[in-house]
Amino acid sequence: MNKLTHFNTQGEAHMVDVGSKDITHRRAVTEGEITMLADTLALIIAGTHKKGDVLGIARIAGIMAAKQTSNLIPLCHPLALTHVDLQLKVNEAESKVTCLCTVETDGKTGVEMEALTATQIALLTIYDMCKAVDRGMVMGNVRLLEKEGGKSGHWLMSE
Repeated sequence: MNKLTHFNTQGEAHMVDVGSKDITHRRAVTEGEITMLADTLALIIAGTHKKGDVLGIARIAGIMAAKQTSNLIPLCHPLALTHVDLQLKVNEAESKVTCLCTVETDGKTGVEMEALTATQIALLTIYDMCKAVDRGMVMGNVRLLEKEGGKSGHWLMSE
């Protein structure tokens, strides 16, 4: 692929026509992380944060975001997702939480944007819930790790 698909021949933005594409099983895996003060992570782990279960709420926010991606990203197609799995892993040694998200559907277009959106929103939710005690949290390294399905087949991030 060597051209931007969201522009027509006149250079105007448009929604890509996927009508003639085959329905295939589509899967995308993404990750991202948020680093914070050790004391902030300790509050999350202990479950004593005054706003409640930070990781549980972030997980639900990410899943909800995956389902709303086409409302947030102007040229995304609305998709009927068949599965969203969002895992938040705590790394005390590095004082961070890593989000790993897998999104699946059977459709005519991929779910990379849904997985990336879910990851970003889960991390933003952690930030929102903890900003009162740690405004210096840093979100980053959000990326697609793997995608499957469609004409382009399987793609895996090489490190």
